[in-house]
Amino acid sequence: MLSFGFSAYIKRIFSSIKYLGFKGILDSRVSNFRLLKWIFVFGFIIARKRSDHKYMCFFADRIYRMQAVKRFVMVRYIAKELFVYFFVCFLFFFVVFFVNQLLLMAETVLKKRVPVKYVLQLIVYCMPGVVSQSAPFATLVGFLMCLGRMVTDNEVLILRATGHRYGILLVPVLIMGMLISLFSFVMNDYFLPLGTLKFNRLYKSIIVSNPAVELESNSIKRLNDSTLIIGEVDKQHVSDLVFFDVKEAKDQRFIVSKDAVVKKSTHDGVLMELDMTSPVVLMMNKNTKRDFDVIISDELRLNVFEDSIIDTNQQIAPREMTSSDLKKKINRMKALTNVNSKQLNTYILEYNKKFSVPFGSIFFAILAFPLALVFGKKDGQTLGLIFGIIISVMYWAANILGQMFGLRSGYNGFWMMWGPNFFIGIVGFILYLRLRRK
Repeated sequence: MLSFGFSAYIKRIFSSIKYLGFKGILDSRVSNFRLLKWIFVFGFIIARKRSDHKYMCFFADRIYRMQAVKRFVMVRYIAKELFVYFFVCFLFFFVVFFVNQLLLMAETVLKKRVPVKYVLQLIVYCMPGVVSQSAPFATLVGFLMCLGRMVTDNEVLILRATGHRYGILLVPVLIMGMLISLFSFVMNDYFLPLGTLKFNRLYKSIIVSNPAVELESNSIKRLNDSTLIIGEVDKQHVSDLVFFDVKEAKDQRFIVSKDAVVKKSTHDGVLMELDMTSPVVLMMNKNTKRDFDVIISDELRLNVFEDSIIDTNQQIAPREMTSSDLKKKINRMKALTNVNSKQLNTYILEYNKKFSVPFGSIFFAILAFPLALVFGKKDGQTLGLIFGIIISVMYWAANILGQMFGLRSGYNGFWMMWGPNFFIGIVGFILYLRLRRK
């Protein structure tokens, strides 16, 4: 055993090293990390030769903690690099989807001279959808570029040569993927329904205050039981207007006008008034096509009701619900005996979409890790960008097709939404096993 004096002396020395050394390590203020490690190793060897288990445990614990600090530094460095690349790619996809949203709004709102403040509010309400849609794709492209760059610069090779496993890379990849998924889920589950609800309400108020927003030049506007064929629209004036109306199963009515003026109605329930000049009205019956009535007049006023254009149903759409509200709605619908199976599948699809889209980031992270390490040996950053863009387009197309088959054909909403994620996860797992065998 060590003598009392020597034990006290060693204890004072390593207590000082413990305080100064580890505090400096965690604060990144100690430059000679290796020297401190060898001091602990040397102390452990001395304690083992003297069979002092107390100091053997003391030095072994310090050596283990130093290894933990090294792993922490490595993980923090890799996570920082992943975040930087993710953030840059997120800005790229955000701009792409944001510009696409602006172009869609320009077709319906901007060119109708809607006040700027309303346009800005509509843009803000669209932001949660843009953010939640950009995050998964940014995860894939950013992680592929970051890990590909590390492979090309031989950083991964150096880590492997120093005895580190692939786990030191996989841990920050999975952590960052999960954090991005949680962030995207919050945007998709709370802020997206809130933004969609406010967007629809504001858009309805814009239509009521300016009915001409709904009329586009050289277009066809389908109402509930009627159709409007619109010529040129100039502010409140509409030329070459044709109106088809089916009053009953047998009766049909056609109204043709060379010129019409769109006015806001003062009557409740009426969205707009179309004051037609020199209209021609043709009324006929399907069963007796030879019998018809023709009316010619100097003026005609046609009232277009709100419920023919705006959905006045107070029921909240699935997109406007949170995941918990959707789950409760689905359970209530399943409890009914005469529920519409297609409508139920629509709610199930939207419910799964609220999870599959944001948590696609973790599946992309699982795919990006082995894909970058397998194919990133030469110019990995460029290859990561190319592979990321291609896979993102394919994933986006698969989601669109899944929604179409789920909504129109009635295929299971769960598999339509989660199928692309599962496929990506399986491919990533297979590539990882291939990487481990190497």
